[in-house]
Order: sequence, then structure tokens, then C-alpha cells
Amino acid sequence: MTDRPTAGRFEGREHRLPIRVYYEDTDFTGLVYHANYVRYLERGRSDALRLMGVGHAELLDGDQPMAFVVSQLHLRYLKPARIDDELVVRTRYRAVKGPRLLIDQEVVRGEDVLCRAEVEAVCIHLDGRPRRPTALLVRRVRPWLTGED
Repeated sequence: MTDRPTAGRFEGREHRLPIRVYYEDTDFTGLVYHANYVRYLERGRSDALRLMGVGHAELLDGDQPMAFVVSQLHLRYLKPARIDDELVVRTRYRAVKGPRLLIDQEVVRGEDVLCRAEVEAVCIHLDGRPRRPTALLVRRVRPWLTGED
């Protein structure tokens, strides 16, 4: 047994990250505050990249420093999550198009889809200008893509 945090797992090309809802995640009604779903989705994308061999620290400190920014986020809230719920963030990297990564995500509780998201993340220079991802980054992500690139 290890005390290291989990980064989830891949099932096929889909990354799955288990999340538990804590008191701090909820609003006064006992439901997950809407902005916290965005945090859950970010964790899913980050941990999927980590398991692909792409760490954010490595991107910032590499030969060609870069980062990702979310340029578009389309969310659809379908059902609420409550304190102590066990959720799974499901992440599928669909395509790499120029500097953009297209990602589909869901937050689920069992068979119930609570939230769906379409995400466009853009690879940038540290000065904020868009840039194409490095060949190494594309090689690490490509096997996990679910669509055309």
C-alpha cells in the first residue's frame, strides 16, 4: 500500500478519476457548488496527461517551456451531486489540432451522468502566445486520442 495520491486509470482510451464530494464542495443546500465541477474536470484532464507521461512541471521547465489554457468550456449540468457522493470524472482526449487539444468530459455517479463538458485547451508560450505542442507531447498524447487529429 502507498500513501501516494492516485491519478486515476485508463480504461481503453478513457481516463477515469474517482472523486469524493466533501463538505467544502457543497453550497448551503448541500449540493455541489457549480464551479466545483470545473475543478473536478481540471483534475481529470491533468491526471490523464500525467498518466500519458506529460507532467505540468515538465512542460514549464522543459527546453521549450509551455503551458495549457482553457480557451472554451461548454458545460451542461444534468443532475446534482451531494456530500459524500462517489463520482468519477471521465476524460477523453479527442484531437490535437494545431495548438488546440479537444477534450470531452463527464462527471458521473454510477450510471448517472451529472455534468457533460466539451473543452478546448490551447498550448501557449509562457508569454501567452499560442504555440504548437512539441513533437514529444503529441507522441505521448496521440495513442489516447478518440477522434481524428
